[in-house]
Amino acid sequence: MTLDKNLEDIKKELKELLVESLSLEEIEPDDIGDNDPLFDDEGVGLDSLDGVEVVVMLQRHYGLDVKDMQKGREIFQSINTLADYVVKNAGN
Repeated sequence: MTLDKNLEDIKKELKELLVESLSLEEIEPDDIGDNDPLFDDEGVGLDSLDGVEVVVMLQRHYGLDVKDMQKGREIFQSINTLADYVVKNAGN
């Protein structure tokens, strides 16, 4: 799979996928800031079960496997860190 989208397109797509995949009914994709913490009540407020869904979402949409949970914590900090991971690793 080749990734022919720029970073901004990936960020937008990730926000839409998060809202759709996690059924975040009270949040619109545009409500999620690029630097908002994903797993923090001050940010998006995802929990560990949501984290599993994010891993599945990355596998399904980008062919990426995140098996190292320590690495996952770094990747899942924000939309910026998630998009950076997708851009660097999808299509490799």
